Amino acid sequence: MVSHSVWIVGTSRSGKTARLVEQFCNWVKSENSYIESFYTKKSGRKKTGRIPEFLDIKQTEPGVLVLAANDDNRRELGDIIVTSTLGKYPVRAKTPLGFFQDEVVLFWPLLINSLNLKAQFPVRLRPETEQELATKLWRPQLDEEILRLAGVNESRLVRRILDLLQLAAYSGIPCEDIARILAKGFGENTTTLEPEFLASLLLDWRNWCLERGLLTYGIITELYSQHLLSDRHYQQHLTKRYQAILADDVDDYPSVARLLFELLLDRGAVGAFSYNPDGAVRLGLGADPNYLEGLAERCRVEILNGPPPESLSEQLTEQMVELVTSPMVLLSLPKTVHSIQTTSRAQLLRQTAEVIANAIQSQQVQPEQVAIIAPGLDAIARYTLVEILVKQNILVESLNDQRPLISSPVIRALLTILALVYPGLGRLVDRDAVAEMLVVLSRKQQPPENSIDAINRVSTDIDPVRAGLIADYCFVPHPDRPNLLPVSAFERWDRIGYAATTAYSEILQWLEQQRSQQELRLIPSPISLLDRAIQRFLWNGSNLPYEQLAALRELLETAQHYWEIDTRLRQITPVETTPQTTIIEFIQLLRRGTITANAYPVRPIGGARKAVTLATIFQYRSSRRSHQWHFWLDAGSPLWAKGGAATLFGAPFFLRNRLGEPWTAEDEKLAEEQRLQRILTDLVSRVSGRIYLCHSDLAVNGQEQLGPLLPLVNACVTVISEANVN
Repeated sequence: MVSHSVWIVGTSRSGKTARLVEQFCNWVKSENSYIESFYTKKSGRKKTGRIPEFLDIKQTEPGVLVLAANDDNRRELGDIIVTSTLGKYPVRAKTPLGFFQDEVVLFWPLLINSLNLKAQFPVRLRPETEQELATKLWRPQLDEEILRLAGVNESRLVRRILDLLQLAAYSGIPCEDIARILAKGFGENTTTLEPEFLASLLLDWRNWCLERGLLTYGIITELYSQHLLSDRHYQQHLTKRYQAILADDVDDYPSVARLLFELLLDRGAVGAFSYNPDGAVRLGLGADPNYLEGLAERCRVEILNGPPPESLSEQLTEQMVELVTSPMVLLSLPKTVHSIQTTSRAQLLRQTAEVIANAIQSQQVQPEQVAIIAPGLDAIARYTLVEILVKQNILVESLNDQRPLISSPVIRALLTILALVYPGLGRLVDRDAVAEMLVVLSRKQQPPENSIDAINRVSTDIDPVRAGLIADYCFVPHPDRPNLLPVSAFERWDRIGYAATTAYSEILQWLEQQRSQQELRLIPSPISLLDRAIQRFLWNGSNLPYEQLAALRELLETAQHYWEIDTRLRQITPVETTPQTTIIEFIQLLRRGTITANAYPVRPIGGARKAVTLATIFQYRSSRRSHQWHFWLDAGSPLWAKGGAATLFGAPFFLRNRLGEPWTAEDEKLAEEQRLQRILTDLVSRVSGRIYLCHSDLAVNGQEQLGPLLPLVNACVTVISEANVN
């Protein structure tokens, strides 16, 4: 019997997503489509030659489930499908983990009955909150001897253990079997902790969370795969709701996604899946491309052989792979590949930025057609590149730039406000923090100008020098009640000036007002105080720069989540702590840098931003973007073989085709070689004009760079050095 499901195989930018959308349009338009015949068979109605009713927007179910590898791709794919079908058909676009989460929450009453859980609405834990709570739960058992055996600090060990639960859940392995998998994988390796000990910690953690209605990604996935998918009532609801499924880039899906697909296909659903053999971006982070590839046996396979349009893959991929795998081969790369070579990395960053600026100013290429891709982007590299390009009036867009929230002066100023308003927080504030707060809260947004950096240009009524003087003479430290005195406490307060004095008086008056309201318990929570401060001093009717807006949104989301979890825990187990304790822990959590400014994204209106793209390998490949010019930064770095993302501890043990098998040094070497080949093939498919290999002889730490891409650098005919950069 010929399968009505389709398995689409192709390399990057070969048209897989477009073919996926085309397949869906064929289903809903064809008079004799499988979907319509299935609907007719199920409903007992005769064919009418029109679109099947269950794809009519008026019908609530069944519908079409659309899955994508990550949230950005999900939004784009959902928009494409809605546009292609004029929005007439019910489409639910999700990521696999997002779908699991929605289903677990939706069918939570079913899980309450089957697992005998307490009847309470579930709350999802963010990763940083998950780690903090797990650390508190396990701390009595993670003594110095355990940390010595593990060879890592407490924070890293807790994250590793939690990742094991997540990997097992993604693989469809119950928590109870983790010890068996680890024991088999570790073998005689005595340098690691006992598998039974690790599994017992995870079992305690999972049960502790379920008792309180707290859900992590790992627990959500385990609940879905181990309990919901096997439940007869859930299966009936699922198959009624979805009789068609489209999944893009399944090479980045976890193993349990195949269990979902097979259940739907077994119940008569039709599916279309796209698979990239050169993808597997998330391999080592929970994805299992080999196991998902087995789904092709149930589908009609379509292979897209054509090279990506307007890419360098046809002329470069084979040569580059051969040079990397066989370094002794004497080959010269074509003129489309250039190299920028320097001695130090500082010179490399400067010359790379200058080459980009010169090319854009001479109109050889537009900013939005340039991408800088690196195996890892440290703060120095990011700052240097952005600073040089912005001075040349060239915008730079950092993909998924996850800098700690505490790195933003605005966030630090808001935390200082908390310490000044609430009692008992005096040890969290000092003279420098007060001075910074005064500068931030007295800023005024400038009117827009025809300059790229105008959006970031602000003026302050209290400049850093005056803020320092005020903090020196008017700030009174105290462990319980730190205080700010009137400006007249400074003998020479006339030196402060009228504007600064007025701004300081307004800040002081506002703080006193908030203190009095806090004493009368008129401030519902610290979240309300943060919101008041933002409205009064930061928003003030102005348009904030995107970076500040994202940081403020993430701060409020994080605070709201933190106090929601705190409220839930106090309801379950009342503790004798004051609200100030929670505020202290919240501020300390932020200061550890574990929370980043990565709030729900604001989608731009209009055309794409005309900016140079700056990204790591992992970020760029995940975004599925393409550009005319590529600059591969730190081409001599050994991190290119790692793919720009660290593999989770124990990840190879949970791949379905090798469950529990030991991971040897030979396996690691082979995996790095295969990963590097996929990276080269993928990146070359995403560039259409030029590739610049940017290499410095010495890394930041002064060590010589002898990474796997060095043969490519040596094979370049066109070399840009410091002497001819201009």
